[in-house]
Amino acid sequence: MFEEPSGCLVAIGLTIVLGGVIAGGYALSTCNEAATVAQQEFGPSAALKKYDWLKEAHAQLDKKRADIQVYEARNKAMIDSYNGAPRNKWSREDREQYNVWQSELAGIKASYNDLAATYNAKMAEVNWAFANVGQLPQGATEALPREYVTYQMN
Repeated sequence: MFEEPSGCLVAIGLTIVLGGVIAGGYALSTCNEAATVAQQEFGPSAALKKYDWLKEAHAQLDKKRADIQVYEARNKAMIDSYNGAPRNKWSREDREQYNVWQSELAGIKASYNDLAATYNAKMAEVNWAFANVGQLPQGATEALPREYVTYQMN
């Protein structure tokens, strides 16, 4: 009543089984890769490294703000020393020094703006979200600003 399966049916059966094994292996490989990426991007070690980067950027931004205040105070002191006299009445050395300070101030503001933009962009990324919601990584001690406002260049 039963006939032996033909070679064609055996081949089809093996193809289906092997295809399933290969597809299952690929699916497991993909899941394993996804788990590895998730661990690399969202794991405790990654979170601490990201927090450290944010903290370092925060410190650099604070230093740049302090430098900007120093340059602005220097410029104001020089202007005040001439009691409102127009710049063409200043000594040549003071005009040159003022111009150097203005140029350096513009560079510091541009550097601040660049770092602030990078900081703000990272805070908006999904894999940096822990810093936005107050979930600090283990070992972290202080919450960081969510965003920095850039300096307006005159």
